[in-house]
Amino acid sequence: MANLRIETVDDVATITLDRPDALNSLTVELKEALIAAFVAVDADPAVRAVVLTGAGRAFCAGQDLRERLVPDVAPLADEIRLRYNPLIRAMRSLPKPIVAAVNGIAAGAGASLAFACDVRIAAEGASFLLAFGRVGLVPDSGATWLLPRLIGGAKAAELALLGEPLSAADAERIGLVARVVPAERVVVEAQAVAGRLAAGAPRAVALTKELLERSWTNSFHDQLELEADFQGVAGATADHAEGIAAFLKKRPPRFTGE
Repeated sequence: MANLRIETVDDVATITLDRPDALNSLTVELKEALIAAFVAVDADPAVRAVVLTGAGRAFCAGQDLRERLVPDVAPLADEIRLRYNPLIRAMRSLPKPIVAAVNGIAAGAGASLAFACDVRIAAEGASFLLAFGRVGLVPDSGATWLLPRLIGGAKAAELALLGEPLSAADAERIGLVARVVPAERVVVEAQAVAGRLAAGAPRAVALTKELLERSWTNSFHDQLELEADFQGVAGATADHAEGIAAFLKKRPPRFTGE
């Protein structure tokens, strides 16, 4: 795919935004390629976890503003509904876990991409920036829904309204990223985390991801009921039986997704 690379090693697919000279900023072509990539990894039974990262010194700088200056460009609302929203929905609905390897600046919709991942690993020099206000726009691509739930309303308001960068160290301190590592290790670390997730029981991982997603809107009572329902589903799988057998025999489980 143009401006995008997908490499699968063992059970982990690494999706790399590949426009380093443009800080991996998002064009129509790249957004469509990203949507197609998530559809492809969803359909590929050989993939159990995904890493999302950027080539060069940036994770993603958000929308390529030069593209917005061309004649007959789609209205912003249309572009968001046609491409940004489907991209974020594809990520959030993917039953396979996504680990962001935030190797540099994640700005605008690029920050939203990182927020939409399940786990975020950041390089020491990485940062997050909701730069929408600098060009007279509002945060989009799920940022105003995801960020308050990830770090709380007060800090989310500060980042969204002031548009000041958040360093990797501060992102770890407030719980936005799981860990901060040297830049040269960020992708390797993210792939190692993804590998651990891929080694889990795929159905249980998918159900856990859905439980976490639905907990943000469910009542406590509804969430308890959903946990019971999903535990019934997980408990009926061959992987659950394999997990018990492996525990009793003191060996690593071999989960098949059945």
